[in-house]
Amino acid sequence: MSGPTGVASESKSLFRRSVAVSITIKAKSERVWGLLTNAADIPRWNSTVSSVEGRIAPGERIKLKAPISSRTFNLTVETVEPPTRLVWSDGSAVFRGVRAYTLAPNHDGSTTFAMEETFTGFMLPLIGLSLPDFKPVFEQYAADLKREAERTSH
Repeated sequence: MSGPTGVASESKSLFRRSVAVSITIKAKSERVWGLLTNAADIPRWNSTVSSVEGRIAPGERIKLKAPISSRTFNLTVETVEPPTRLVWSDGSAVFRGVRAYTLAPNHDGSTTFAMEETFTGFMLPLIGLSLPDFKPVFEQYAADLKREAERTSH
């Protein structure tokens, strides 16, 4: 296979679990970045997110709800480097999730989008047993983003 396919992968060890996906999107990275960082608009195009409250800016806190969980995720926006990198996190040393979005512009005007979430912490061996399979969710997220970014009307 050549290039990002939109198929998620997962790696696991005792105190670390990571899920990742990447896909080529036929849109400029600025367009993709705009979709990822407009919090109020994310639930419109992203079927894996029910709601987002707050501003996606460095040091800000956002509240995210997803159909996969009844929990509200209270996320801290750690890194905002337009239009290439966005990182947010939730948790502590007990159990922590860090999600990183990376956008890489390609020579043909497309963008390679990558998303990875890494779970760590000394409670991961126990909590990990109850975590859902994130691979289908990541694949859907990437597909939703690709579809919306490639739409000609917006």
